[in-house]
Amino acid sequence: MFEIGDKIVYPIHGAGVIEDIEEKSILGETREYYILKIPVNDMRVLVPKGSMDEVGVRPIMSPEEMDRVFDAMEDPELMEMPKNWNRRYRFNQDIIKSGDLTQIAEVVKNLEALDGEKSLSTGERKMLNVARQIILSEMVLVYDKPYDEIESLVGEALEKSIGGKGEEE
Repeated sequence: MFEIGDKIVYPIHGAGVIEDIEEKSILGETREYYILKIPVNDMRVLVPKGSMDEVGVRPIMSPEEMDRVFDAMEDPELMEMPKNWNRRYRFNQDIIKSGDLTQIAEVVKNLEALDGEKSLSTGERKMLNVARQIILSEMVLVYDKPYDEIESLVGEALEKSIGGKGEEE
């Protein structure tokens, strides 16, 4: 399916490059695993080769598709989220699990905006950080730019939407 050197996305963890394919015995079960190197935090993840579809692994986006993610972040329109933090947390967690980067960008934008109004709970702060890392890891690979540069571009995009929203009111 995928080969060493392919750039893929593993939902919840982010995007990375397949470094190796190894057979490993984990909990008494021997399977083949892709060794995925994720550029953010220099993390390595084992992805079971036989369950790629069920966990939602996909190739990274094209630059044109990623541009639409930036557009979503820059758009000052915020999506409707539940007011109750517990429901909002589950709502956002489901979006992150979906692996849809445009929707994950909406989660980041909405949580950043909410954080500007009031301090996020510890759980929502962690969720925001995870969602940002998922986006950043794929953008680093799609645009082939350093992490710091991508992080600045994302910050600017969010400033356009969240900063611009405050000026309208």
